[in-house]
Amino acid sequence: MNKSTLALAVAVGVVAQQAGAAGFIEDSKATLGLRNFYINTDNRDSSTKAAGAQNKNEEWGQGFDLRFTSGYTQGTVGFGLDAIGLLGVKLDSGGGTNGATATSYGGTVFPSKSNGEAVDNFSSLGLTAKAKISQTELKLGTLQPKLPVIVTNDGRLLPQTFQGGQISTNDIKDLTLIGGQIEHAKGRNSSNNEELSIAGANSPTASGRDSNKFIYGGGDYKITKDLTAQYYYGNLEDFYKQHFLGLVHNWSIGPGVLKSDLRYFNSGDDGANGHDPAYYTTGDYGTGITKGKVDNNLFSGLFLYSVSGHTFGGGYQVSNGDSDFPWLNQGDGSSAYLTTDSQISKFARAGERTWQARYAYDFAKLGAPGLTAGVVYLRGDNIDTSGKVGTTQTKVNATGASEWERDLTVAYVIPQGPLKNLGLAWKNAMWRNDIPGQRDQDENRLIVSYSIPLL
Repeated sequence: MNKSTLALAVAVGVVAQQAGAAGFIEDSKATLGLRNFYINTDNRDSSTKAAGAQNKNEEWGQGFDLRFTSGYTQGTVGFGLDAIGLLGVKLDSGGGTNGATATSYGGTVFPSKSNGEAVDNFSSLGLTAKAKISQTELKLGTLQPKLPVIVTNDGRLLPQTFQGGQISTNDIKDLTLIGGQIEHAKGRNSSNNEELSIAGANSPTASGRDSNKFIYGGGDYKITKDLTAQYYYGNLEDFYKQHFLGLVHNWSIGPGVLKSDLRYFNSGDDGANGHDPAYYTTGDYGTGITKGKVDNNLFSGLFLYSVSGHTFGGGYQVSNGDSDFPWLNQGDGSSAYLTTDSQISKFARAGERTWQARYAYDFAKLGAPGLTAGVVYLRGDNIDTSGKVGTTQTKVNATGASEWERDLTVAYVIPQGPLKNLGLAWKNAMWRNDIPGQRDQDENRLIVSYSIPLL
């Protein structure tokens, strides 16, 4: 039993002894989230097709997300316990087009058996012991942080979870501080906890390397009611160290509000990543060398103007350095805190320059509350990289490669009546590129969601 598991067991025991105390039950909440998820990815670009690659990936499933959040026991130190139970049930795996290969972590939505077939179902249970003094809270166990240096992914049937400990405080006015340590991640298509890694080293085969220590910390300071400054630090042992600076400002202009979101990441190597090829990450290191140590500076700015239901936006991002932008990436689906993290691509390769334009509309202004729609277009260029193409997997170098993506989303949440809060969503994405070894993609996602309060 490792240290975090033992500590969690002790904490759960303490909470169990006081579970009958006032506040623990009275302030508890429980909900059952239902998500019906269908995905179809068409990647029929045969010019870069490797031997055995599928023309399309298709899966359909029903997800169940049961959550219990307790209140706190009375006293100077309040104790509580949270739980999350996840179950994914296969409805269809596309007749063998689930996206699983011999070197992948599983299919697009479901884990896969040794023969590549999708499992019939998968599940997991996570517990989080917590303690609170004033406005300072400690959590130990299953976590789902959403911070600039670590972001929980929820883009499939079931969400990603992490294992570790975290402390946060709001005891100082206008300042939120948070810090923690993560030891394992559970992928969105997995029932197993995995150690941590990044792109380039996250192979599920013996050649992959990982770490069980990611330390993070930082805070948000509300300078004024409309201006917030951020600083965060993340360190994945033996892979990278990362500093983040952010500034978010809301400015009332005429009848609307302009939101400015400025971000800067500085990422460098740590430990084995600086000298051991097994820990190297992806990027462009000259003369066709595509792996090396972490070396990246990323700047971005996104500006959104909202008025009368309309939101107009535009942004620009620059990824400098030899490596691609690094983030926690086990290879089974992950998110990064980037304004360009899109349905298919992240637009954060070494040297890449990306501009984007977006538009969204809330149809409540036209008498249809709950109906929204939006479109985003991104284009990145100046990518210097290499890749293997064709059935012979010949290595090809590219200078100044480019990519573009168009994402379209239409969603409706029933605002009232017997089916109140039932959500329907369609997400469509088109991705085109001339990056060696990458295939063009068209993707559709259909999502039906509903949340049932139990407590």
